[in-house]
Amino acid sequence: MKVLRPLAFLFLILTTLSSCETPYQFVINVPKKAVLNDQVSISLSEKNNQAFEKVLFFVNGKEISSNNNSFTLNTQDFGVGKQVISAMVYYGDGKSKRVNNSLEIFSNTPYQAYTYKIINTYPHDKNAFIQGLEYHNGFLYESTGRRGQSTIRKVELKTGKVLQKTDLEDRYFGEGITIVDNKIYALTWKAGKGFVYDLETLQREKEFPYNRSEEGWGLTHNDSELIKSDGTSRIWFLDPTTQKEKRYIQAYTHNRKIPELNELEYIDGKIYANYWQKPLIAIINAENGIVEGIANLTGLVDEVRKTQKLSQDDVLNGIAFDAENNRLFVTGKNWEKLFEIELVKQQ
Repeated sequence: MKVLRPLAFLFLILTTLSSCETPYQFVINVPKKAVLNDQVSISLSEKNNQAFEKVLFFVNGKEISSNNNSFTLNTQDFGVGKQVISAMVYYGDGKSKRVNNSLEIFSNTPYQAYTYKIINTYPHDKNAFIQGLEYHNGFLYESTGRRGQSTIRKVELKTGKVLQKTDLEDRYFGEGITIVDNKIYALTWKAGKGFVYDLETLQREKEFPYNRSEEGWGLTHNDSELIKSDGTSRIWFLDPTTQKEKRYIQAYTHNRKIPELNELEYIDGKIYANYWQKPLIAIINAENGIVEGIANLTGLVDEVRKTQKLSQDDVLNGIAFDAENNRLFVTGKNWEKLFEIELVKQQ
């Protein structure tokens, strides 16, 4: 007959008691979807009704004031998009556990659909794989992509003639550009950095790293910030002096997010954004991310195809605005035409 020694017997008792304890299972109770302007009640509970000492709530990493185990989220404070809700729960003998969930906020109004009217058509370099387009002091400035073919260039609007050009090193894939205070700010795709060029000479002066955004796609600016897309639904706002990312918005309609935002242009307080590989432009509220309009430019693709064969990659990309004369220009990758258009609301 086996006899348990005292220490072995004590270990058996402790193990048995431990195995009988019910593990804590915390849950953040939050609806999956909401509409902008909703007041959303969010709470924390424990599945087995076990008591806990304290909970701290966070939205997108920032602590939120709460009433014990719940709080009310005002969606207007966060804009549209996916918001990360997390909680740090303190329970039994100094233990703590972090729990995560999320809430997706959609626009509270449908977007306005637009078509277009062609005002003028200009010749354009069909070998320019357009990634960024900017109008400045009577000229177009372009960035082109693909490794070994990427350039920054100054172009004559009426003729499409390239007046100046700077080549990027073969390892870089050029992306969006914008012009601020006689400097051209330019992105690269996957190199994790952008460049600053002198506007007059097109000579590179410095480079800057990306921070939380991993890729560079489109670039524009408002009066105080650079505005950058990264190939997702996020649009980042950067300090123009340091090029550090300060914040972001997310582009959402009343029923979906808009992913793969590409070339950007800031016009009258709105961000105009190309969809990647789609003949559409989203018109986005720069404050909260609401997609207020979508312009369908499919007909422009058909117009280019009348005289030119387009490959799968030769998509609409490139938006420029002449603020002084209220002119909107668009083109595409390797298109031999550049269009001045007027957007027209659909009824």
